[in-house]
Amino acid sequence: VRLEQSGGGTVQPGGSLRLSCAASGFIFSHYDMTWVRLAPGKGSEFVSQISAGGGNKIYASSVKGRFTISRDNANGLLYLQMSDLKPEDTAQYYCSKGTYSDYKRYNITGQGTQVTVSS
Repeated sequence: VRLEQSGGGTVQPGGSLRLSCAASGFIFSHYDMTWVRLAPGKGSEFVSQISAGGGNKIYASSVKGRFTISRDNANGLLYLQMSDLKPEDTAQYYCSKGTYSDYKRYNITGQGTQVTVSS
């Protein structure tokens, strides 16, 4: 299993970023996928989850309405479009194979990408 992340960076409050996660080594279209984030001094936080077919999406209340999760099963790609970013969104973001429960149990993630929201 390989999850290769890209995107992220530093943006001002109110800005936007898109994170990408390229999956390989497993049948991507068979698995739910999840985004989680880790901020300094905090534990892991669920951000969003998408079903295997892409039809069902779940968001943390802290990002609902601002973040959009999507996937391209034909190409093994997972995305997180982040808009109206806030300083509290600053964290290391990880894509993870499976649900959030799978993440907590197996911790199969990409390498992480830093998102910093600062003026």
